[in-house]
Amino acid sequence: MLVNRLILKNWRNFQSVEVSLGLRVFIAGPNASGKSNLLDAFAFLRDIVKSGGGLQKAVSDRGGISKIRCLAARQYPDIEIEVHLSENNGTNGRWTYAIGIKQETRGHRFPYLAYEKVLKGDQIILQRPDSNDAKDSLRLTQTHLEQISANAEFRELSKFFDEVSYLHLVPQLIRHPEAFSGPGIAGDPYGRSFLERIARTPEATRRSRLKKIEAALQIAVPQLKELIDVKDEAGVPHLEAVYQHWRPYGAKQREDQFSDGTLRLIGLLWSLLEDDSLLLLEEPELSLNAGIIKKLPALMYRIQRQKKRQIVLSTHSPDLLSDPGIGGEEVLLLSPSEEGTKVELASSIQEIKDLLEGGLSIAEAALPRTVPPSTSQLDMF
Repeated sequence: MLVNRLILKNWRNFQSVEVSLGLRVFIAGPNASGKSNLLDAFAFLRDIVKSGGGLQKAVSDRGGISKIRCLAARQYPDIEIEVHLSENNGTNGRWTYAIGIKQETRGHRFPYLAYEKVLKGDQIILQRPDSNDAKDSLRLTQTHLEQISANAEFRELSKFFDEVSYLHLVPQLIRHPEAFSGPGIAGDPYGRSFLERIARTPEATRRSRLKKIEAALQIAVPQLKELIDVKDEAGVPHLEAVYQHWRPYGAKQREDQFSDGTLRLIGLLWSLLEDDSLLLLEEPELSLNAGIIKKLPALMYRIQRQKKRQIVLSTHSPDLLSDPGIGGEEVLLLSPSEEGTKVELASSIQEIKDLLEGGLSIAEAALPRTVPPSTSQLDMF
């Protein structure tokens, strides 16, 4: 399945959002416009259904209702998220899930449900509050989506959200995981346990993926000849690369010697190959050479064609958005204002549409709109 429509009310930067989504979605906008927060709407639903999660924890982990609610919210302060899901070809609407969240005005000030709705096609499967909620208002502090005893009729939805994955790999966490004490973050979004994740993969699948990644690295990383996974004497997993060298058998390096770009590219490629669930990527271009960045959209497309995997990513990169295969209907442009950030499909803006039809790329037609108007004043700083 894929998310083909997203509706938000009073969610973080956004007072109101209603956009259509395709198999690939590129989010572009100025700094602090809400690119990460738009991705977080999907992660929030994942955190509700994941093991050890739930509505209360998902809100608490984000600092409470006051941190989630849009500052531009006025007389109607409820936070709302609504997603429409379809088959992978984008047709035949299958599921709708909608949630509204309030906060208690006194007492513990718990977040609770203003409503929760599930539709399958046009058929209403769930409509809350219901008569049971009226008898016991504490029930509204939990969604039915997170409860196995209550979501039997729409467990397919719960499974979909649970499998949403997010990656913003931090190379330092892979090189020196022992330097970062404390419990890890659920879902490991920054790659602290990335090597363990690779090691837990069944051997045949692991070897197959690493072979494909090796082929890509041989093109992107000068002199890299081979990439394998190994374990040291203590059983700790590592990645090891052989580089062509003046020595007959080359020189071996482990992940603590890899460049930031090599580690991030390995993480990106592994994530693309790993699953067929919704994948959220944050600025995948970081640390990569401009020539590689230009090839990422086409690479994603080729993998998507096999897996039908939906990818939603944020980016600032003109190189990434210079790919002529990216259409205006695949790009969300974010524009901050005093009343919250506005989100528009690039193809819905006539000026951009005209420029694209004239042969310009998204980078040329749309990215100039994301540049803050006063950047020239930085010359005087």
